[in-house]
Amino acid sequence: MASAVSSDTPPPAQRVGYRQLLRTPGAWTFLLPGFAARQPFAMLTISIVLLLRHTTGSYGVAGAVAAVTGVSMALFAPQSGKLADRHGQRAVLVPGVLLHAAAAALLTALALAHAPLWALIAAAVPTGASVPQVGPMVRARWAAALGDGAPGGSGPRPGRHPLLATAAAFESVTDELTFVIGPVLATALSTTVHPASGLIAEAALTLLGGLLFAARRRTAPPPRPARADAREPHASALSVPGVRVLAVAFLGIGSVFGGMQVALTAFTQEHGQPGLNGVLYGVFAAGNMLAGVACGAIAWRTSPRRRLLTAYAALALICSTLWAVSSALPLGGLGLLAGLCIAPALITGYTLVDALVPAASRTEAFTWLTGSVALGQAAAVTAGGQVADGFGASAAFTVPLVGTALALLTVVSLRAHIAPRGTTTAIRQDQHTADPHAACQSVRNDDTMAPASGRHSSK
Repeated sequence: MASAVSSDTPPPAQRVGYRQLLRTPGAWTFLLPGFAARQPFAMLTISIVLLLRHTTGSYGVAGAVAAVTGVSMALFAPQSGKLADRHGQRAVLVPGVLLHAAAAALLTALALAHAPLWALIAAAVPTGASVPQVGPMVRARWAAALGDGAPGGSGPRPGRHPLLATAAAFESVTDELTFVIGPVLATALSTTVHPASGLIAEAALTLLGGLLFAARRRTAPPPRPARADAREPHASALSVPGVRVLAVAFLGIGSVFGGMQVALTAFTQEHGQPGLNGVLYGVFAAGNMLAGVACGAIAWRTSPRRRLLTAYAALALICSTLWAVSSALPLGGLGLLAGLCIAPALITGYTLVDALVPAASRTEAFTWLTGSVALGQAAAVTAGGQVADGFGASAAFTVPLVGTALALLTVVSLRAHIAPRGTTTAIRQDQHTADPHAACQSVRNDDTMAPASGRHSSK
């Protein structure tokens, strides 16, 4: 097996790290505008909650509208990814950011006019549906810039570029940095300037950042229109069993994001310190970011599947303690620990997608995971709002506990589906045999093997 891996990986002189990643030609041309374009993603939910809590006086109403936004995004994001794969990112992104800015402006106006709930929900649907999927698009650009090891992009191969795992970690760090800055910025604007200023800023940043990112056309992956003679025509990324398992895992992570947003807002309100909301959530997100930096710098010897299960179990354990905390300082410490567990799970999930899904469906696969986070966040915001209204802030912290526990149970039960296909391919090429039992046994033992890129980089 070692011969199959070493024949497809770069020579030992090639190092794997952030410095080498950022030297990729053209990387900075999409990284900077991509960061600006996805910043609003972390601002949207909390901006809606703060605005509607001010205009309606109810966390339940605010959470319901925010949840509709999240569900709408989760349903439409994969279609946006599929269209971007087939027609190009610019063709999807430009009309999307224009629609989002208009829909967010309408939702803001209706909230300030004390419109009925049905009108707010109606405006929330296009607001969520048009959220630009910049994060998955950036990940697809990394895959195109580094190469996916599959000539013609027909599918995953064992010789994936070793920097792809580093790129996954880097993108997770970037995502978490937005969740450090976004909620703090939205909270500061909504509590010190005007309750609507957070949502207005979100729409403006989406429009400006999205148009700048769309203008960087040279680094965008080429469109891959479906052809009648293609071997995998019209196949949805969700048809891959491993993607469905990862989507459940990301649902649970979304429940942490949404549950923490509502519970922290209610907690700081109960304690008469609403300004601490953004700070506490920023500490939680900072844990994600720090863990993401570490994940990209470590040459892992354990399999991605084992890392995912370990991080998820730790996350569920920490979430089980949040409801018992009664003061801000220990809550911030537990939030930091929870964040430290989320980043490894996210990074590993995106890395597994790169190995499980053909290149022609990669953006769609990334958007399924992003949409799952949004869907889990939406459900948690709704449930958390209702629980906070009825039983208080402490009870709202049980929402991320339930979400992560159910997701962990599902992922553990179906863990066989998230063994990377690339490992199987490498084994079969090395053995030069058609014996299916040997190949299956090797996949079952993947928890004792390091991925090719990690083993190479540790030498």
